[in-house]
Amino acid sequence: MARRPLREDWAELGDEELLDLRMADLPLTVEGILADRIAQLRSELDDRGLRFPLHFYIAEEWFTPDGATAIAIPFYLAHPRLERLEETQMFEVEGGEHEWGMRILRHEAGHAIDNAYKLRLRRARREIFGLPSRAYPEFYTPKPYSKSYVLHLDAWYAQSHPDEDFAETFAVWLTPNSEWANRYKGWKALQKLEYMDALMRSLAGQAPRVDNQAEIEPLRDARKTLRQHYRNKRRHYGVDHPNFYDRDLRRIFSDAPEHASNITAAQFIGRIRRPVRRVVASWTGIYQYTIDQVLEDMVARCRELKLRVRSSEEQARHEFTVLLTVQVMNYLHSGGHRLFL
Repeated sequence: MARRPLREDWAELGDEELLDLRMADLPLTVEGILADRIAQLRSELDDRGLRFPLHFYIAEEWFTPDGATAIAIPFYLAHPRLERLEETQMFEVEGGEHEWGMRILRHEAGHAIDNAYKLRLRRARREIFGLPSRAYPEFYTPKPYSKSYVLHLDAWYAQSHPDEDFAETFAVWLTPNSEWANRYKGWKALQKLEYMDALMRSLAGQAPRVDNQAEIEPLRDARKTLRQHYRNKRRHYGVDHPNFYDRDLRRIFSDAPEHASNITAAQFIGRIRRPVRRVVASWTGIYQYTIDQVLEDMVARCRELKLRVRSSEEQARHEFTVLLTVQVMNYLHSGGHRLFL
């Protein structure tokens, strides 16, 4: 598909004009920031003696094509202007921060090495992680208290599918200075990490069985505009109307002019975050990790709504503790988490 030439100052366009650009026409490469992260990943793999061929390319989202030794990196990470657009459209930039991006790259490298050495064909791999042939669910319901899985990406992602469990375990194993043996002591997940350690040591210096660097759904083939992309993405992730907490948050906080000199709601929640999290955990029996995910959502929404404390901080703290307790219970029993990668 022929690329349409863009004006040189395309990155200076406002959001509305930018959204009308066709994705295939964006002049993006894996150079710059992405190159630095890729180099770091290659260095981490090289330090473990894992030198299988690994190819990177620009696509719409993060993924590793089935059977390939190629990793697709989302387009918005290839240019600061597109990163800002992603944040405006989706309220966050998945993998935007360096460490967050490295966590995802290590996860995807887990899929790639699985493909490179056809590890899913090994009986022990299937017995420990489950059958790779199991259908991928659109949604999954995690068990936050489970010690059978590592914690790496958010939303207990290792629990979503056996292949994701393998990739997450590999990522924890690969992370420098992760001290996984101590961190997961007493967990069933430690058996998976010990198996991964032995497996990767056995592969060190070995030639891969597969070298498939095919680029599946690269950005250069995406005929849709950025506007169409984000319309579809918001529909997929259910954020067209991100007002789940709005009514309850506005009962405690306000964006009215008369409260403009008060502390922001986001700052207030940040100040009380740790003690309130402990209190709610003691009353509900829910892990603090789970509660912190709900707090992240609330803080983000408070920033978007530009809310501030409207009453005394003591009253706001009491009311927010009650609200958090209710929302944590709703979150845990809401019917599952959507599969992301």
